[in-house]
Amino acid sequence: MNAVASGKDATARPYRGVIVTGAASGIGRAAALAFAAQGDHVLAADLDASGVEETVRQISAAGGAALTAVGDLAEQRTVDFLVEQAVAEFGGIDVLVNNAGVMDRMSAAHETDDAEWERVLRVDLTAPFLLTRAVLPHMLAAGGGSLVFTGSEAGLRGGAAGAAYTAAKHGVTGLVKNLAVMYRGQGIRANVVAPGPTATGIGVDARPDAHGPAVVKGLIGAGMGRLGSADEQAAAIVWLASDAASFVNGAVLPVDDGWSAV
Repeated sequence: MNAVASGKDATARPYRGVIVTGAASGIGRAAALAFAAQGDHVLAADLDASGVEETVRQISAAGGAALTAVGDLAEQRTVDFLVEQAVAEFGGIDVLVNNAGVMDRMSAAHETDDAEWERVLRVDLTAPFLLTRAVLPHMLAAGGGSLVFTGSEAGLRGGAAGAAYTAAKHGVTGLVKNLAVMYRGQGIRANVVAPGPTATGIGVDARPDAHGPAVVKGLIGAGMGRLGSADEQAAAIVWLASDAASFVNGAVLPVDDGWSAV
């Protein structure tokens, strides 16, 4: 893993230190740009080095402050390094956005092999847990903080993805609710956005002849509204991390044009 600082001097604390994962593109990039635009100092993390460097370039070009972190967040050493870098450069971590994730192949349970299951659960559930666990001591020492997770409609229903992704995103919802209860007395809030269909770079390598994709395809379009933008998802994330949402804790916020209401 490597890290490169860019932008404003991060020695004072009239700003918040923010970590955004999955920041090389899509919702993560949009969130990183939005936080930086309001004066926060952002550590943009991703496995995609060129993508996350472009995110930081855009932040710097707009006069913001950012740090790149490149590595696999499913590895404990990467998580430890990332947190150390954020604390060293920003003086603390005020906001963590657990946004990085991968899709499954829309596989039904009987079609899901060990590799698909383990990869999706590791990236989408275990990695955010590892990073949250590493960040919490710093937030506890500071007397508060905000944790925002990118969940999914698949965390609200059973017909929006395959077995692995659905299980992982339901797990994210449960983790967020537990965090909200465990740490509300210490000034730490945890919330999750549940995006509906959104224009991002994430892909689905579904097998066209498989049972799972055939079932999901028949369900996913029912009641679905328009395609959302990454900026719309980012706006919800930034709001949940803001003082305007100071009494919002343990919430699952669908950002889906009403799809979850159908």
